[in-house]
Amino acid sequence: MTAVYTLADDVLAGRYRRVREQTLQLCERLSAEDMMVQSMPDASPAKWHLAHTTWFFEHFVLGRDPRYRPRDPAWHFLFNSYYQSVGPMHARPQRGLLSRPALADVLAYRRHVDEAVSERLLRDQDAALPPLVELGLQHEQQHQELLLTDIQHAFWCNPLSPAYRSQASQAGTGLHPAPLEFLPGREGVFEIGSTGEHFAFDNETPRHRVLLAPHMLANRLVTNEEFAAFVHDGGYREPTLWLSDGWATVQREDWQRPLYWQPDLASAFGLAGVQALDPAAPVCHLSYYEADAFARWAGARLPTEAEWEVAAAALPVEGNLLDEVPRLPGAACGPGLLQLYGDTWEWTASPYVPYPGFRPLPGSLGEYNGKFMCGQWVLRGGSCATPRDHVRASYRNFFPPQARWQFAGLRLARDR
Repeated sequence: MTAVYTLADDVLAGRYRRVREQTLQLCERLSAEDMMVQSMPDASPAKWHLAHTTWFFEHFVLGRDPRYRPRDPAWHFLFNSYYQSVGPMHARPQRGLLSRPALADVLAYRRHVDEAVSERLLRDQDAALPPLVELGLQHEQQHQELLLTDIQHAFWCNPLSPAYRSQASQAGTGLHPAPLEFLPGREGVFEIGSTGEHFAFDNETPRHRVLLAPHMLANRLVTNEEFAAFVHDGGYREPTLWLSDGWATVQREDWQRPLYWQPDLASAFGLAGVQALDPAAPVCHLSYYEADAFARWAGARLPTEAEWEVAAAALPVEGNLLDEVPRLPGAACGPGLLQLYGDTWEWTASPYVPYPGFRPLPGSLGEYNGKFMCGQWVLRGGSCATPRDHVRASYRNFFPPQARWQFAGLRLARDR
């Protein structure tokens, strides 16, 4: 986080309630059994997401008061994620084995912590409290998206192909996408990174200058129809299109199409179960390797994160983002740059590394972002599962290049 958080405490308390309630709303369609499933080591059960986000507030906010006593000290071990400096933790791949505490106990834990945090916000004069609470809320909004992506993967692993929602609305249904064209990007010296005027994670700082060479950006995201042409053309069988590690991954994992696409290449599994693939909608659930290979096949490349941010900073945060329930990615039409925000995260050509002069947050919170600045790639723009008030032009998401279960797609770029 950067700068001083300036929301009045009563306003922040209202935001706290809204964000925490939205997490519970996302779980309303899930049974207790659904919420215990962990389908792979990279995913977490929904129940764990509920507990971990609560632990974050208990440890980093309520724990500032020496008089506070944790609801259950043993849960510190269960629900810590990766904060080595605050103590040991339960192994990540085994979170799905935690049948206890029961869901009812986790929900009671949330209520207990919510009452304590709300009470402290209204009475405590600790100047460090509001920015810590806002950090916790931004952290929880990240887990709201993870909760959706993780339950989609869990349901995909179920032979019954259950649906999170019986009907999932789709943005841009029935639209023909704007013809793909490349628009000139801005060139010269620009500043990117957080301005310090609003909340930002530490990895968005410091603001610094970048030099952009002449380049062009595609006006919209790559569609399912366009990616299907890559598949039909043997893209998953042509080693010259792939980075070395990407090709090794394709061979080892036997990738033949995007993660949730069915063998007929005409349908895909999603939050509404198996449905017909909309050819005009953005292709989704791609790894960096797949995005990079497609760009090479298309005679283009991925944009750098600086090219993306300079373009996005001039536009309002509008698009198919998460409000109350997720809408599937959909087609976009119109002039100018489209879909910079929402629908799918956009893989960039930029490795996730520190900005010049980067300093992580002090203490244990410094483990939040900085420790992952190796072997990951930056994504920009948010997705249909990203809360609307969570994303911004300077936001840097990051995942390993082989990750496919997130709502990730791509935009093409070219040198000019």
